[in-house]
Amino acid sequence: MTEKNNEIKKKIKKTLDKDRYQHTLGVAYTASCLAMRYGADIDDAFTAGLLHDCAKCISNDEKFKLCDKYGIRLTEIEKKNPALIHSKLGAYLAEHKYDIRNKDIINSIRTHTTGEPGMSLLQKIIFTADYIEPRRDQAKNLKEVRELAFTDIDRAVEKILYDTLNYLNSKTAAIDPETRKTYEYYCKQARR
Repeated sequence: MTEKNNEIKKKIKKTLDKDRYQHTLGVAYTASCLAMRYGADIDDAFTAGLLHDCAKCISNDEKFKLCDKYGIRLTEIEKKNPALIHSKLGAYLAEHKYDIRNKDIINSIRTHTTGEPGMSLLQKIIFTADYIEPRRDQAKNLKEVRELAFTDIDRAVEKILYDTLNYLNSKTAAIDPETRKTYEYYCKQARR
């Protein structure tokens, strides 16, 4: 682990509750393993994993205030579902509070909840690592997704999106259009 990641780890521990910090470490180490598997930069994957939820434990009211202060535009879906805001705010904080200059890391943090069409390898790694890290145990088809994650990351992303959309539909929860658009993109990629 780099010195910079050691510093981030110490800072992030102070801003997250105990469970979120343990989840964060799980994502960072899982992302590192996926990076090794697919030939991505291990340190970048670890950094993105450490910072992916850096805004998660901020209260919803404070998230709205910070987004307004920093000029972060929110969609109507995000305004109605504040749990989605932490990705955009986290990307901003990674760049401005944690001094991350790597755009791929920043984009990986920004897209880790909804994904986006045409994600980079690092984006797919963080999106997947967040879903499969060892402390996760509630998601449907988790065993299958974990296996796919290390054999075909695109199919893992597609399966995560499929299961997420089915779960949200079953709860009649609002679905961010970006999630559906991302799923459709990866379905088309799989058919090629």
